[in-house]
Amino acid sequence: MFQQEKLGFKSVISVKKSLRLRPVKKLIRRDPLRKTMFLIDSSHDVARRGLKLITDKIAPPARAPRVSRSRLLSTLERSMGAGTSTIISGRAGTGKTTLASDFAQKCGRPVAWYKIDAPDADPLVFFSYLISSIQECRPGFGTKLLLPLLEEGEVELVDRLAEAFVYELAEGETTGPLLIVIEDLHLVSDSDWLVPFFSRLLPLLPSEVHALITSRSLPPAPLWRMRSKQSLVVIDEAALAFTRAEAVALFESYGLSQEQASIALDHTHGRAGALDESAVFLQRSESKSDAKPGRAESGNGSAVRQA
Repeated sequence: MFQQEKLGFKSVISVKKSLRLRPVKKLIRRDPLRKTMFLIDSSHDVARRGLKLITDKIAPPARAPRVSRSRLLSTLERSMGAGTSTIISGRAGTGKTTLASDFAQKCGRPVAWYKIDAPDADPLVFFSYLISSIQECRPGFGTKLLLPLLEEGEVELVDRLAEAFVYELAEGETTGPLLIVIEDLHLVSDSDWLVPFFSRLLPLLPSEVHALITSRSLPPAPLWRMRSKQSLVVIDEAALAFTRAEAVALFESYGLSQEQASIALDHTHGRAGALDESAVFLQRSESKSDAKPGRAESGNGSAVRQA
């Protein structure tokens, strides 16, 4: 149906026609007990179905990293400027979320953030959260096509939802630059709808909308092939590892030495979480050592132990 990778006038019309003319198939059945499955701590009410969302899941992290990693931020900036999507992939503790959060704070765009949890494998829950996260930046998003589809509880196989997303991002009430961050996609990686949805969505995103995904696993093969077509950038665990200069900068932020940073880097292989834990441990150890009683200053200012 689509003749081009990025949305122009013709492809927007193509999406609109496909959404109007194609038959609807059953994908999600409404569950009358669904509303009892969620802890309600927000006022968000999606599609008037009684499903209320946890606002913390669609709020960008507020904490800034101790050090910004310009090497990786530059990679993300180039990817966003080229109109591609980005996946940050690595095991727990490799710095995925910290990097995504730092970039979100520095990119100069409105940011829609969605942190996935395991129950979000239910497509109704996933799409409700994703729509709501974008509504934080674009209040009218989803009202033309997406929410009506979810209200009915009936949507076509997820390529139809992907096309609706593309259309509303390009032709909705609010347009303009946008960064969409989806954190921890691996938690729903076994879902049948995931690969068809993202395989359809990512290549067709408007050039001013960038998708940044974090995951503990590498992207599935259909998404990985987008990398060879230069429509997807992957920052993997090897790229996430701290360089020696980055480790020194981190340790200096704790008041520690370059030598301590180099030793810790060799022991942790540059893994962000382990490296930071080493710095915290060393800083606390030195603080306890400095605070021990029975130390006095000699005449030349050096610390000496009293007998």
